[in-house]
Amino acid sequence: MGEFELIQLNFQALSAGADVALGIGDDAALLTPTPGQQLVACTDTLVEGRHFLPGADAADLGWKALAVNLSDLAAMGAQPRWCLLALTLPEADEDWLQAFAHGLHACCERYGVALVGGDTTRGPLTLTVTALGEVSAGQALRRDGAQVGDVVALTGPVGDGAAGLAVLQDAPAVSQLAHARAQALVQRYLRPAPRLAAGDVCAGLATAAIDVSDGLLQDLGHVLQASGVGARIDVAAIPASEALLAVSDADLRRQWQFAGGDDYELVVTLAPSTLATAQEKLAQIGHPPLHVIGKIVSESGLVDAKGGTTLHAPGFSHF
Repeated sequence: MGEFELIQLNFQALSAGADVALGIGDDAALLTPTPGQQLVACTDTLVEGRHFLPGADAADLGWKALAVNLSDLAAMGAQPRWCLLALTLPEADEDWLQAFAHGLHACCERYGVALVGGDTTRGPLTLTVTALGEVSAGQALRRDGAQVGDVVALTGPVGDGAAGLAVLQDAPAVSQLAHARAQALVQRYLRPAPRLAAGDVCAGLATAAIDVSDGLLQDLGHVLQASGVGARIDVAAIPASEALLAVSDADLRRQWQFAGGDDYELVVTLAPSTLATAQEKLAQIGHPPLHVIGKIVSESGLVDAKGGTTLHAPGFSHF
């Protein structure tokens, strides 16, 4: 199958949208941004053996390749509009491509995204998605706005992604988990749900935000460095799912929460005066409340609020 036949068969149908003046099939796409909005763009690359297990299900990869980008948009308070896909494939396997396109389509449909272009070539299996979204002018969340006195909060539990990977790798620590709990962790790893609704609520309210992709401590550390502040964290307040709490090794659970990554929850900082407003708005859309896990302080670094010790756990490194 040639490149253009591959694209037309598997991806042409994902290009529709009233804001797409010209989609897949030309040298570039023509898009119609919404007046008064700023364009937000991000790119993520997933490489077999580095970012996902060899032989991973193609449909799950189609979902995740887009979802991890949408999580970056969520961390900016943006709403997704369009995406581009660059596929590097060892071969043009029609069954694999059909399954991949099915997973990608499911994610596009769930979050209202149009696929408007990209590229395909031969080589080691590599998936690159560029996502484009919009946010009201001046309302984008950034990493450099955290202020002394802000609270630090999470949109949901962390640690599940790393635990789900451990299940797929048949790690002894998760071998005794009940099937339903093990599968709940696997689902969190394979099919992350970007917190777009929470990001939208926090835009204009939060002072800073980032998504937890490489590990809570590492990603929060990026916010602290960019903002020139530190944080005191109540370790016991870091939320954990029932499935993760079923893992008997408490030290391993904590390590996964600190540094596991692949959770795609948002960690946000807010002035105490705006926290209640954010919680009310989240409740109005049926979203779980934010979990407050600490506060921003003037002294640099991450410190355990109860023990006073420095918190450090290296997260995922791409090199």
